[in-house]
This record gives sequence, structure tokens and C-alpha cells, in this order.
Amino acid sequence: MTIVQRIDTGNCGCEAFDAASSLISIDEALRRIARNAAPVDGTETAPLSSATGRVLAEPVRAAAMTPPFDNAAMDGYALDSTALEGDGPWRLSVVERIAAGDAAAGQVARRTAARIFTGAPVPPGVDTVVKQESVVRDGATVILDRRPLPGHNIRRAGGDMRLGETVLRDGVRLGAREIAACAAAGAARVHLRRAVRIGLLVTGSEIRQTGASREAAQIWDVNTPVLCSEFSRPDVDLVKVAQGVDDRTELRRCVADMAETVDLIITTGGISVGEEDHVKPVLEALGAEIHFSGVAIKPGKPVSFGRVRKAVWLGLPGNPLSAFVTWYVFGLPLLDVLSGRLRGSRKRHHVVTGKPICRKPGRCEIRPARIVGFDGQGREVVDFDDTVSSAHVARLPYANGLLFIPAEAEHLPEGALIEFQPFHQT
Repeated sequence: MTIVQRIDTGNCGCEAFDAASSLISIDEALRRIARNAAPVDGTETAPLSSATGRVLAEPVRAAAMTPPFDNAAMDGYALDSTALEGDGPWRLSVVERIAAGDAAAGQVARRTAARIFTGAPVPPGVDTVVKQESVVRDGATVILDRRPLPGHNIRRAGGDMRLGETVLRDGVRLGAREIAACAAAGAARVHLRRAVRIGLLVTGSEIRQTGASREAAQIWDVNTPVLCSEFSRPDVDLVKVAQGVDDRTELRRCVADMAETVDLIITTGGISVGEEDHVKPVLEALGAEIHFSGVAIKPGKPVSFGRVRKAVWLGLPGNPLSAFVTWYVFGLPLLDVLSGRLRGSRKRHHVVTGKPICRKPGRCEIRPARIVGFDGQGREVVDFDDTVSSAHVARLPYANGLLFIPAEAEHLPEGALIEFQPFHQT
């Protein structure tokens, strides 16, 4: 990562918006992102051991059947249940001992048993494994009181995967569960999408590095550490981080450089309509195509999306909570598209309000919220602050997701169903 120094859907009511205001809905913004972004070019093959967090470029298929042979599901005794005559009890000679990794010596004779351990191959002539707790061992014999069921406690060859079976589709992001499936399929190496190259430009002459000395009108930089943390993932290559003062010449130079070297430019601040909001004029001067500018949400209304030269651009508001919220609502789905990840992986679900909501209607309001328990019907209950400031983040660590209050809602009672998007999704 190169650090550049300072350079002098839905049921939530997201479809409701005022056409005269030119603001679009959340769902329309997401549709435009899906239409106007595409997976990055380039793939690579990597060892499975270094593939966590990356996105598959090709399906993973089983290189052999799994398990490769019939094997014992637990410690016990392998025998032929059809050889047990009468009503029992039955006394069988133990003629062999087979541990995991051992090959069976040969076929087990009728009316005998083989001592077998979990994972060991089931020898020929056997149709069941009786767990050791269900028998009595008497020297070189074993005594059974109950007739075992054929096929019991045997894991059949190919019962998990068949040769050539598609285990994972392309577009899957690999986590621990997916790595387990790849390993079982014999995929020592996997074909991956290359990482998405990102450039981050945090604007604002008032911004100072976190913890540095400040003048009276200056503030510490929150957006750079937050977004750099979001970009600390294996499918992202954070190529450049810059802080830009409110100067169009310098901002243009920085954006133009990023537009030639990255797949995605993220900016914060400078996208509203004030005299000191320079990012959109800079983008327009560079010939950018703006796909939307302004979404009917609170906070984060100015959020914008477009393309400039070789890169797509997502403009986040400058206020920290607004930047955080709009990154989660729009940035993560955009990153999914660019990384080639399967669509529809980020889901909202319904929860129940733990207290009433009273607000001014008009825009879909997004509030950090926390799951605090369950109601009598087993539905998740959320708690949240009564008001939200776009610049306040002190209570953000106590939230575990975002609450979507319908645009038209002025009052919702305690116990109302409302949409919630968890922060952490696989």
C-alpha cells in the first residue's frame, strides 16, 4: 500500500421518493450500481492455504469421491449382521484389529468380528459396525444382546462428494466453511479473481491526522482509519490513500492519477452543493459519467456513484457516520460486484422495535441499532437511539447493524416489524 501525503427494495419504504427533488431510492441506487459496474479483469491461481477471503473465479469440483472408501463412523466392531442366527445373545470371535490409516487384512469371516476404530476402512464381508458401548468384550470374543441394523455406523464411499461434483460455484467468497469443502474436494490450489484495486481520497482542508495537534477550526480524521479498516481484506488491494485540501487543481490531479491506476475510487466529502464542495466539479471536468447523485436517505443523502476513465467512483459524504452508513449500504454491494462475488449475498431481515419511533417522514432513515433479545414469538428485538447525528460515532461500537425506518413512517409503535441489516455477513 502506498500512502500519499496530504496534497496542498424494499419494504422499508426505500422506493418512496420525491421525483422533483432528483433523489432516488436505495433500491434504485443499488440497481444502478449493479448495471454500471462489472467484475474486474484478471485471475490467478493460489494455494488453498492463502485463499481465505478471496473470490473464486472458477468452480471447485471434487477430484475424487469423499470419503474414498467405506469407513467406520465410530469405534466398535465390524461384522456381518446376516450371519447372526436366532434371537441372541451372540458371541463372536474378534479376528482382526483395524485402526484409521490401516488397510484391512482381508474379508471378515461370517460369525466373526473385527475390532475397528473411527475412520478405518470397513473390510469386505461386513455390513454393519456395532459401537463399542453396545457390546461386552470377553477376552478374544465379543457378546451382542441386540441384532444390529445393516449399514449402521458406516460412512459410505462418495457419501459426501462424488467424483467431478461441483462443490462450490464461481463467485463464492472463501471463508472457513468453504475452505473445508475445498480441502475435502482435494483442491490444493484454487482459481481466484484478482483483488480489487482501491484508491481512497479523503477531502477537507479542516481534516488533521487523528491525534495530531489541531487549530480551533480543525477536526481529527475519522474516515481514513475507518475505511482503511474496511479495506483490510484479502480481496482488496488498497493502492493509494490521500488526503486532499479543498482545492480543485490538487483534487483533479489526485483523482486523475487514481483513475488510471485503480478499479474503484472512494472519496469522502465535497459532494454536496456548497461553494467548497469540489469533488463533483472535478469529476465532471475529467469527463466522468455520473450514474446517480443523491439518494433519499438520512444520513447520507449526497452519496454519489459514477465512472471516471478506467475506474468506478463512489462518493461518500464527509460526516463520519454518513460515510460509514453509505459505505455499508452502497459500498459493500459495489465491492461485491467488482470482486465477482455472487449477487444477493447481503440481506436485510425483519426485526421488532423495542420502543416507539417518532420522526419526520420523507426519507428512509438509517440508524445504527443493536439486537437486545427476542420477543415472545422468537423474533429479534432491536434497541436504537432516538436521534442520529451524521457526525457522531461514539455509540457506533454498541450497534451490530443498521435499522431502516420507512420513508413514509412518522410514528411506529413498540413491537413494529422493521428491516435490519447486520454489519457482519458472510
